[in-house]
Amino acid sequence: MLKILLVEDDEILSDSILEILSEIGEIVQIFDGEEALYEGERGIYDLIVLDLMLPSMSGEQVLTALRKKNIYTPVLILTAKDGLEDKVNGFKNGGDDYLTKPFHREELLLRVQALARRSLGMNDKNKLIVNELCLDLDNRQASFKGNELTLQGKEFDLLHYLMQNQGRIITKDQLFDRIWGFQSDTTLTVVEVYMSNLRKNLKPFSIDRWIKTLRNVGYLFEVPEGMEHE
Repeated sequence: MLKILLVEDDEILSDSILEILSEIGEIVQIFDGEEALYEGERGIYDLIVLDLMLPSMSGEQVLTALRKKNIYTPVLILTAKDGLEDKVNGFKNGGDDYLTKPFHREELLLRVQALARRSLGMNDKNKLIVNELCLDLDNRQASFKGNELTLQGKEFDLLHYLMQNQGRIITKDQLFDRIWGFQSDTTLTVVEVYMSNLRKNLKPFSIDRWIKTLRNVGYLFEVPEGMEHE
């Protein structure tokens, strides 16, 4: 499922959006700009739904700050500002889509799904494919060149997140917060344990070498040179 950061200061509207999007993802609700920036900087969300008129810090300021910090999480701007200049500025500031209030439930859902597919490399069948490594997100099954991989729950989640962020360095903290949650009772070492298990299950197909460990930094998922077009 998607992990979505919902930034909307109207609590009633926020709850309505939560109800709409809950069928496709895990939603974290934020009600002011400063907290939105803090959450967005963690880099653990698949998508941000962002209002522009927020207390403490505007949505425009949040978006601009995120992009300056090289946080490229897809952002759907959801606002009552419906002028052409507002829309132009929204895209110039780094927004990926723009939807004005009031909106239809179906349009919001479809725009979020389309933006997620486009940005995360998923196809219309809700599958994420890198080279010939395929994740069926609906059935939570992984395969490589048609051969099914045996992955436990968190191992699948780890591989999913790494594939979504192909070519980007992901820290242990990001993996922990994304998969176990920063309020989890377990410790950061659980990431290394599950990463080791994941590599063991990928090793028979030599896919384990697609995951690089960067000492004291984190992990990097990328297809080795020469295999991109095999």
